[in-house]
Amino acid sequence: MRRDFLRRRINAGIAVITFGFTVLAINAFIPTVAVYASAGQIDRSATQSLTTLYNNTPGTKALADKAVAVLVFPSIVKGGFIIAGQFGDGALRKNGKAVGYYRSLAVSYGYQAGVQAYGYVLFFMDDASLQYLTNSDGWEVGTGPSLVVLDSGFGKNLSTTTLQKGVYAYIFDQKGLMAGVGIQGSKITRINP
Repeated sequence: MRRDFLRRRINAGIAVITFGFTVLAINAFIPTVAVYASAGQIDRSATQSLTTLYNNTPGTKALADKAVAVLVFPSIVKGGFIIAGQFGDGALRKNGKAVGYYRSLAVSYGYQAGVQAYGYVLFFMDDASLQYLTNSDGWEVGTGPSLVVLDSGFGKNLSTTTLQKGVYAYIFDQKGLMAGVGIQGSKITRINP
């Protein structure tokens, strides 16, 4: 019984220390990420990220042109040791204009260590998928509408005529050192910056 109590205290201590080091690492290695950014800052980052993405990956521009709406998270920061967290703010755009702001959060555990930043875009291809986002009180990616994560070679295998329903995700601009990038399990909630 005493051993279990001691083991729980050690695990709790490790979690607190891990969280502290994660926050320090994020601030030291990726200082450009602003927690609780203003609407203007989110818009500028989203515009810059989309412009770069469309120039470097023309297939994403064609996909955006067919989409009902685009939710762009210009910078998601992930960091941790065994226990990791990730966060970032983004803008929902319809017809090129921001119509809402969202936060992406996730926590994971396992054999992992490091700090990483990346961005991702969600292309909502139909009204039903977009309605799920706007009507839910926080959308956990991987539940609700179908989600397909595209890689850099998606333009060779798929065309915009076959991409008509559901949500398509594209991860871009990865920086840092951490094994694996994923958006599955991320919770996306509406914010009012």
